[in-house]
Amino acid sequence: MTHQSPTLSEAQKRELHETALRIVSPGKGILAADESVGSMAKRLAQVGVENTEENRRQYRQVLFSADDRINGCIGGVIVFHETLYQHSDNSVPFVKMIRERGIMVGIKVDKGVVPLAGTCGETTTQGLDGLSERCAQYKKDGAVFAKCRCVLKISDANPSQLAIAENANVLARYSSICQQNGIVPIIEPEILPDGDHDLKRSQYITEKVLAAVYKAMSDHHVYLEGTLLKPNMVTAGHSCSTKYSPEEVAMATVTALRRTVPPAVTGVAFLSGGQSEEEASVHLNAINNCPLAKPWILTFSFGRALQASALRAWRGHKENEKAATEQFIKRAEANSLACQGKYTGGDNYGESGQRSYGSCHAY
Repeated sequence: MTHQSPTLSEAQKRELHETALRIVSPGKGILAADESVGSMAKRLAQVGVENTEENRRQYRQVLFSADDRINGCIGGVIVFHETLYQHSDNSVPFVKMIRERGIMVGIKVDKGVVPLAGTCGETTTQGLDGLSERCAQYKKDGAVFAKCRCVLKISDANPSQLAIAENANVLARYSSICQQNGIVPIIEPEILPDGDHDLKRSQYITEKVLAAVYKAMSDHHVYLEGTLLKPNMVTAGHSCSTKYSPEEVAMATVTALRRTVPPAVTGVAFLSGGQSEEEASVHLNAINNCPLAKPWILTFSFGRALQASALRAWRGHKENEKAATEQFIKRAEANSLACQGKYTGGDNYGESGQRSYGSCHAY
């Protein structure tokens, strides 16, 4: 006979749910500024900047120095371990800078992907060992939510059932540990856009992956109201010859969610998956205007789709900081509108020149 022992008190559940709601308040999304040292090396190299701790700090300061316009656009910021303990030029802790704006601080807790033996190039995510202790410390240091990313690939043979099950279990175990420590877990099962698969196959795989994820969440007694989902939008592979409209992407995405994600989940914050800044905003806007019932808040958790223009404007030069911050604010405001279905931009939609996608990207 299946029996559940109490895992969370009512007070714990209430705190988790309230935190999740604050992160995805209407018009707000998440800035994913949690790139690892290795990922930042790639980003900084694109603009000719050396990958040092000081340069990484200076760049994050550009983002965190945005004025009050950002307060209505960003509900949470995910940071990397290093960033959680860094300070501004004026010796103000970044965590304090963020929290004083009423923005929630989150922390990347996974340790990256590793090969999954016996599969065709598939991976699992490490970082569960010692996670409870790290979460407890992060909570003391100001973080109230976390992120763990698992990665799946689409090909003729992938994703395998083993990869789907293993990664779903990792996400569920991570979520349970976070909640035991009063931290809201962001659940990120990213299906990479590598390949030439069409929209229909992308939707099918997304449904299979999300169904497995939420079965695992049930098995591990995860409190769904105290979680957020960070999925890929359902798009065709980047090498697919067929080009789909934003409305087709939106219909496929919302349909996949409706078939697999329980309404109890507080919010869905999409990753940008290497789309250009404009593509990501246009697709998010179309998703929110999709004429299907949507029981969740549908918003953004973008990294490069919020930062690409800012990084290009900055280029490591002190005199460019203000202009770079303005670029970040511009994208935050655009996505704030998009997550309300009110974005009217899209003039550059479909231009691939500024895509920030890298094949098989791992960080």
